[in-house]
Amino acid sequence: MGRFATTVDLYEQFRPPYPAAFFREVAQRLALTKQHALIDLGTGPGLLALGFADYVGRIVAVDPEPNMLAAARQTAEQAGREVTLVEGRAEDLPESIGRFDLVTIGRALHWLDESTLGPLFERLVAPGGVVAICASGSVTDGRNVWLEEYTAARRDWSDKNLWSESRSGQRVHRELSSLLQGTAFQAAEMIRVESVKQTSVADLAQRMLTFSSSSPAVLGEKVEPMLRDVEVRLMPMSRDGVLTEFVVSTAEIVRRR
Repeated sequence: MGRFATTVDLYEQFRPPYPAAFFREVAQRLALTKQHALIDLGTGPGLLALGFADYVGRIVAVDPEPNMLAAARQTAEQAGREVTLVEGRAEDLPESIGRFDLVTIGRALHWLDESTLGPLFERLVAPGGVVAICASGSVTDGRNVWLEEYTAARRDWSDKNLWSESRSGQRVHRELSSLLQGTAFQAAEMIRVESVKQTSVADLAQRMLTFSSSSPAVLGEKVEPMLRDVEVRLMPMSRDGVLTEFVVSTAEIVRRR
């Protein structure tokens, strides 16, 4: 069982979303058309792949977790979108998969073998194509007044080793330029879109279960105590059990040097 096997049903519902304005802005900045092909690595339930569906002509979505691909398939069918789903690791994709005008990677970036990024991009990115390293999360500049307490709760309830890995993953996003040193690619620009949403305290508690370090498989019988603890921590900061969440969605664009 993969580390996200027990988070599939929760992931799309409770993680900070990519708003429609994000996909529209990225598509405009990259001048995407229906002549372009996209491959999404570590697609999960297909949030990025399907978000760009209005702007490209062909989509391939890759993930090693069968349950995540099943969720992506269901979402694609409900949306009436045609997506080619590939089960496996991005690093193991065959040459026959072809080349793409846009390679997208979301939260899966830190699970990829860093030493393979250069060769992987070289194989997948078509001439003139780009890689978009995407992320969406709560802003950390103080506007989300509840975030510090929420992060403390995450730390307290997480498996310590998996928590350390997740923090390392955040550093991977911050240190992309250094990861690309010695490759034919470089970080070229950052596209940033902010949005605001109302998020219930109960939903933020459920969001804890979408992280690999505090998934249902990790917590086991501690799921209910964790949910109660998070709600107790956050409720005093809420208005009738609802918090304002400022979300930032980013796409770091990587091009050939």
